[in-house]
Amino acid sequence: MDLARHPDLLDRIAASYALGTLRGGARRRFEAVARQSPTVRTAAMLWQERLVSLMELQPSQAPDPNVWKRIENVLAAERQPQAPPAPRRRWWPVLALGGALATVVAVSVAVKLAGDVDQRDAELAQLRQQGTQLAQRNAQLLAQLQAQPDIRYVAVLADDKQSASMLALFDPKHNTLTLKRVGGYQEAADKSLQLWALTEGGPRSMGVLGTDAVMKLAAVEQQLRQSPALAVSLEPKGGVPGEGGPTGPVLFKGAVLQAPL
Repeated sequence: MDLARHPDLLDRIAASYALGTLRGGARRRFEAVARQSPTVRTAAMLWQERLVSLMELQPSQAPDPNVWKRIENVLAAERQPQAPPAPRRRWWPVLALGGALATVVAVSVAVKLAGDVDQRDAELAQLRQQGTQLAQRNAQLLAQLQAQPDIRYVAVLADDKQSASMLALFDPKHNTLTLKRVGGYQEAADKSLQLWALTEGGPRSMGVLGTDAVMKLAAVEQQLRQSPALAVSLEPKGGVPGEGGPTGPVLFKGAVLQAPL
């Protein structure tokens, strides 16, 4: 089956691959197909990027010490042996002690109720504090989610041996094209890499790339929509001025694909 012709199925399999639930022969077959198909390879890398972004949002959290304390108290109470039932006695010898016992019981109940109220107030205060902390964490997560990029277009730029060297991700929400080096290529100190949009009217420069592992360029969605492919050429330091097109060899290129929503 050609997965590239079934985008919904490809998206589910790529998600399972990134999560690690695709195993055995199915995983090996998917990797073999990805090596031959830029579309399949792009779907897998896109899901890996999504999962990495989600994990970065999750803060580590340890259980509250009071939780363990309550568990220990419950287990200790269950291990204590229960007292055997008291033998039945006649009721009339203890009738005279009824008033005193009633007073003792009343005082004990009052003390217990006061303790229960204090404990309940303390637990309510703790719950209110936990609720406030949870609301603050939710607000932080919401802000981080809103700041996360909305990936609309993606391209895997590979060399002539189909080895991926760069991953291009376009975010229309921030008008940003992010390029990540995924291969081991490193240009010489007197050279620069330049990104080109391969349009019907000819190649158009989208910017000169730096040497960082992750680079961001300003772009608009129309540029990606009108460009069926992107390419990276090796140019003199600082790149090619103007719109004359690349003067050096084209090292990497790849089709621009619309990311699955």
